[in-house]
Amino acid sequence: MRRSHDIRAGLMDRRSLLQGMALLGGLTLCPRIAGAQAGAAKAGTIMVRWLGGGVVELATPDYKQMAYIDAWIWNNAGWTRFNVPKPPEYASKDGFVQYVKSKSPQAVLVLLTHDHGDHIGDYFEMLQALNAAGVPVKTGGQSDLMRKGLVPQFKSAGLDPAQIVLNGGGSMNFGGISKHGDMTVHLVPAIHSTLAGYPSAGFIVEIGGVRVYASGDTDLFGDMKLIGERYRPQLGFFCVGDGPYTMGPEDAARACQMTGISQAVPVHYAHNAQVLGIQAGEDFRRAVAAIAPSVKVHVMKPGDSMPVTT
Repeated sequence: MRRSHDIRAGLMDRRSLLQGMALLGGLTLCPRIAGAQAGAAKAGTIMVRWLGGGVVELATPDYKQMAYIDAWIWNNAGWTRFNVPKPPEYASKDGFVQYVKSKSPQAVLVLLTHDHGDHIGDYFEMLQALNAAGVPVKTGGQSDLMRKGLVPQFKSAGLDPAQIVLNGGGSMNFGGISKHGDMTVHLVPAIHSTLAGYPSAGFIVEIGGVRVYASGDTDLFGDMKLIGERYRPQLGFFCVGDGPYTMGPEDAARACQMTGISQAVPVHYAHNAQVLGIQAGEDFRRAVAAIAPSVKVHVMKPGDSMPVTT
């Protein structure tokens, strides 16, 4: 009986030791896992320029790192209702290429949320012209769209997907990551349709020490809260056009609250007759003041450029 008791006691001691080791391991590993997902927010400054519709230019203050959210540039109709003439750098393909090349960037990213015309409109010409001019440009979007859906168009434009698309042509899928120059990109979901049937997307872009959330065209959805918790974006670009296709100002204000951003810019409005007009920017500002009052709203006109510091 004594021997049996000793064996049982030894097993219990060993079990307690293993449980204690597991507990200590968990205490050590859990913060590391959380840090890998989100990371501490950093202070930084970037230059932001709205180009009409849902299209945005991001850059470090020295313009050595540049990123474009979508690629509807010289054909962009989002300037007309604001009565703002396009400056030469956005009025033609040649003017745009000269502008980008004049910055002598070390890395340029063109990120495509989906394949609707007001997002993909100048995409292939833009990539072809920048690449031909010797600009260090890469592009990315949802993986299947990049490595299958758009391959014929890449080849028609004389572009090799293995060279022009991030990750050797594979780009990234949801939860995936890509890097170009000093910029890091995560693909995140958007609730929207596409012409070719591949998933639409938004992006988390880390540039110049600022973590940016670009919603893409989307409705409000519950996992925006998870995007906020996982990536901790500081600046958000939200579609506010309402109408038949995307969320409007009030839901975009709720998206600000859910993602936890501290600064926001409304986009994707006043560029066609089916979305809200120029008043949507101020509608968004009022909605944010009521729903997420700690968020600073920047209402811009197409062509406006400003520094954003976090």
